[in-house]
Amino acid sequence: MGFSTMSDCCSGGCSPAKPPVDPRYRRILWIALWVNALMFFVEIVGGWAAGSVSLLADAVDFLGDAANYGISLFVLALAPVWRSRTALVKGATMGGYGIFVLGTALWHLRSGTVPQAHTMGLIGFLALAANCLVAVLLFSYRNGDANMRSVWLCTRNDAIGNVAVMLAAFGVFQTGSGLPDLLVATVMGLLGLSAAHSVITHARRELREAEAALAAPVELKRR
Repeated sequence: MGFSTMSDCCSGGCSPAKPPVDPRYRRILWIALWVNALMFFVEIVGGWAAGSVSLLADAVDFLGDAANYGISLFVLALAPVWRSRTALVKGATMGGYGIFVLGTALWHLRSGTVPQAHTMGLIGFLALAANCLVAVLLFSYRNGDANMRSVWLCTRNDAIGNVAVMLAAFGVFQTGSGLPDLLVATVMGLLGLSAAHSVITHARRELREAEAALAAPVELKRR
């Protein structure tokens, strides 16, 4: 479904672009940030209540997207070296997210937890509606610069992830087993680890380049 490529893009793998000057786009980013932050709290509470690992995974994904929108608004205005350092922290956080999801999925597998399918489906549908709202707002910017396009693709693919959670809920309802939920959660966790590796590798390369650029004038003065 293209999650891996777009996870890299969402997480800073795309080439950085200058912050957009369009005030309407900035307002949309603010709306997207608050919608994602709100859905994080809804899904984290609902995920624990329903015993659904895929909802917990999607909740942390909402949190990551909210951080991504915040970075689009603020961090890109900083010097390249600080953008790279921020990306390193974000990559480490994503890796922690992947480990948390996989560990929680393993614990639920061993305990034989069967999540509440109706709660999963309801919250999954609410999350899909939230991402569709943001996608509609961003639709006219889908062919903009790299930053604009990456944000649009993030939102579009998150909606696909919400559909996966709803399919997992349907699978749980039909089989009476928690395996469909665990399968979706495992895929999300592995994608989180893959994206973390890509982001950290990219950020470390950029950090070395930025530090080399800062050191160059000092070497010239010494000569």
